Amino acid sequence: MNGSVLSDLKAALSTLNIPLETGTFKDPPPDEYLALTPITDDLDVFTDNLPDYEISEVRISLFTKSNYIQRKNQITELLLRSDFTITGRWYVGYEQDTEYHHYTIDAAKIYKFLGGD
Repeated sequence: MNGSVLSDLKAALSTLNIPLETGTFKDPPPDEYLALTPITDDLDVFTDNLPDYEISEVRISLFTKSNYIQRKNQITELLLRSDFTITGRWYVGYEQDTEYHHYTIDAAKIYKFLGGD
């Protein structure tokens, strides 16, 4: 495989200047942050039963104490311009105990599979 979905996502999302973690936010969280969670790494099989491509998918969780709609739109546009496929988006809800709006976007990217070389 050439490329890494997590490193490609981090590079693309860094332009938004939102703190970002993989998994959970380790430090006391700021008023707005992103958490990346890997979901799948599929190998597409073709007629010779060998994979040519790997499809990697990650869930991007936006946590914000302000209006999430503008950030959702910014992230969506950025992902599409960066050759990611958006496979799902939804508002998870408002977390009363933390006062965060939680919105998720699932994004996938296709990489040429090099057979472990």
